[in-house]
Amino acid sequence: MGAPLFSFPWEVLGSRKVVFYGLFLGKAMYSRYQEQSLKDSWCLHIFIICMLRLIMYQCWTSYSNMLFLTRNSRIVKKGVDFKQIDKEWHWDNFVLLQAIVAALVLYFFPTFETLPLWNKKGITAAIVLHVAISEPLFYSIHKSFHGNYLFTNYHFLHHSSVVPQAYTAGHATFLEHLLLTVVIGVPIIGSFLVGHGSISLIYGYVLVFDLLRCLGHANVEIIPHQIFDAIPVLRYLLYTPTYHSLHHAEMDTNYCLFMPLFDALGNTLNRKSWDLQKKNCLDSGKNGRFPDFVFLAHVVDMSSAMHAPFVNRSIASLPYYTRIYLLPFLPISFVVMLLMWAKSKTFLISSYNLRDRLHQTWAVPRFGFQYFLPFAAEGINKHIEEAILRANRLGVKVISLAALNKNEALNGGGTLFVDKHPNLKVRVVHGNTLTAAVILNEIPKDVTEVFLTGATSKLGRAIALYLCRKGVRVLMLTLSTERFRKIQKEAPADYQKYLVQVTKYQAAQNCKTWIVGKWITPREQNFAPSGAHFHQFVVPPILQFRRDCTYGDLAAMKLPEDVEGLGSCEYTMDRGVVHACHAGGVVHSLEGWTHHEVGAIDVDKIDLVWEAALKHGLKPVTNTVR
Repeated sequence: MGAPLFSFPWEVLGSRKVVFYGLFLGKAMYSRYQEQSLKDSWCLHIFIICMLRLIMYQCWTSYSNMLFLTRNSRIVKKGVDFKQIDKEWHWDNFVLLQAIVAALVLYFFPTFETLPLWNKKGITAAIVLHVAISEPLFYSIHKSFHGNYLFTNYHFLHHSSVVPQAYTAGHATFLEHLLLTVVIGVPIIGSFLVGHGSISLIYGYVLVFDLLRCLGHANVEIIPHQIFDAIPVLRYLLYTPTYHSLHHAEMDTNYCLFMPLFDALGNTLNRKSWDLQKKNCLDSGKNGRFPDFVFLAHVVDMSSAMHAPFVNRSIASLPYYTRIYLLPFLPISFVVMLLMWAKSKTFLISSYNLRDRLHQTWAVPRFGFQYFLPFAAEGINKHIEEAILRANRLGVKVISLAALNKNEALNGGGTLFVDKHPNLKVRVVHGNTLTAAVILNEIPKDVTEVFLTGATSKLGRAIALYLCRKGVRVLMLTLSTERFRKIQKEAPADYQKYLVQVTKYQAAQNCKTWIVGKWITPREQNFAPSGAHFHQFVVPPILQFRRDCTYGDLAAMKLPEDVEGLGSCEYTMDRGVVHACHAGGVVHSLEGWTHHEVGAIDVDKIDLVWEAALKHGLKPVTNTVR
C-alpha cells in the first residue's frame, strides 16, 4: 500500500475521469436553460478554463516533440520512452483536482459568484500575493519534499521522469497537487478577499501560471540569453528551462517556483544556471549530433498523419488505428497535406538510440495516394534524392527506404539514386532482403506447396526462387508468361520444375499456404480452402474476411531490448516493433556492411541477413489473427 494521499481518488476510473468535465458543462448548460442561474455559470467558466489548460499543456508537449524544430535546442538529448509516457499518462489529474476544489469553494462561499469582468487593482494584488506568499510557500514545500521521507514516498514520482516535458509538470502525487492548489489559490482568493477579484484575473493568473510551469519543463531552451545580459536582474525574476532542468538533474538546487530570487535567498541557487543557459542558447544555433542511421518514411493517409509524436505523444505510443474522436480533425489534416504538397521538405519525425548509434526517422512530405499520381513521381523522387544527399553530407552511414519510397516503378527500388550518384558514402538500403527472410521463416518447414500473388514483384521473385531451391512447389499467379519465364530461368535447372505459372485463383483451391503480395478481395479469398493461412507483404494489409482461415501481419521484427528513447509506434506495429525493411536497415548499419542494397533482391543473401538480424538481438514477430 502506498503512502497516504499518494494516489488520486478517481485513479480507478482511468481515462473515464473525463466524465467529470462533462458534468461541469452539463450543469452549466442546464442552469442556463432551466434556471437562468448566475451561480452555475461558474461551472461553464471552470469547464472553459480546464479545456484551455489542457490545450496549453498539449501544445507545449507537441512543441517539445517537434524534433524538426527543437532537436538542437533540447537540453536533455534523450528521447521520451514508452516507460515515461505510461507513467505520465494521467498527467492531467491536477487539472481535474483544481476544478473540483474551485467548484467546492464557490459552493461554500457564494459571495464570490458576482464578479466584474475586469479589475486592474486585482492584477496588482495577485502579483503582490504571488511574490510575497506563493513563491516562498512553494519554495519551502518543494525543498521539504526533497527530504528523505517525503522524497522517498512522494516526490520521487515526479523525478522518475528522465526527460522533462510539459506533461511532466503534472506527474506528481495527490498530496503534492493539493499543496500546489493552495499555492495557486492564494493570489486568486486573496484578491477576492480584498475586493479586487475579477473573472479576467482568474483566467489570466491560472493560464500564466500554467504557461510558466510548461516553460520550465519544456526541455527546450527558448529564452535568449541576451535578455539576461541586457537586464541582469531578470535572472532572479524568471527561471528558464535550463534552470529547472538543472534541478531535475542535480536535485539539491534550484527549488523555486518561477523566481530564482528565492533560491538565491535560500542559498540553493545552482551557480552553473546562467552559464549553462547561455551555452544552451548558443548551441541551439549549431547542428547537434548527426544520425548514424535514417529510416526514410512517408505519410500514409489523412488519418495516420495524426499518429505522430508531435501531434499527440500518447496516441503515437500505441499502434495506429482509426480513432473516431480524431475524425473531426481530418479537415485540418487535409489542409496540412495541401501545405506540405505546396511547400515542404523532408523532416525529422522521431529518433531513438541503439548501442551508441543515433537512429532517426525522416518523412518525405507526401501522402500515400500521391505516389500513384503519374505527374507527382518526379517531385517525390526529388525529395528522396535530396534526403539521400543530405544524409550523405551529414555522415549518415545507412539510409533505409520505406514502403513506397522504394517502389520499383518509381525509382527501381533505389537503383535510380545509386546509379546517379556513384560516389555516395551513405549506403542506400531498401531492406527487402530481410522482409523476404521474415516471410520465408514464418512458413512451416513441412510446407510443400504455396500460392504466391504478386509473384513477379521484387519480393515475389525472391520468395519464389528461395522456396523452389528448398523443393517447395510455388504456384505463381501471373498473366505474364514472359515475366514468369524470366524468373524461372534464374532458378537452378534442377529446381525450375517447382515454379508453376497459374493465371486463376481457382488453381489454389487445395493450397493452404497463401503468400499475398498483391491485394486480394474477399471474393478472391474465398478460393482458399478452410484452414488456410495468409502470409502477406502487401500494403495496405488485406481484409481479414475468412473466419475459418488465419492471417499474418506485415513482415516485422522487434528491435533489441537495449534500444533507448523509443516512444512511438511505427504505424500499426506494436511497441518496439518495426517493419522488416526498417529492421533491414538497422542490421545493415550494425553489421557495418559497405554495399548498397537496391534493385533486385540477392536470394543468396537472405539467410545471411536473417542470421545477422538474430545475432544482433532482433526478434521475429508473428501475430496470427483468426
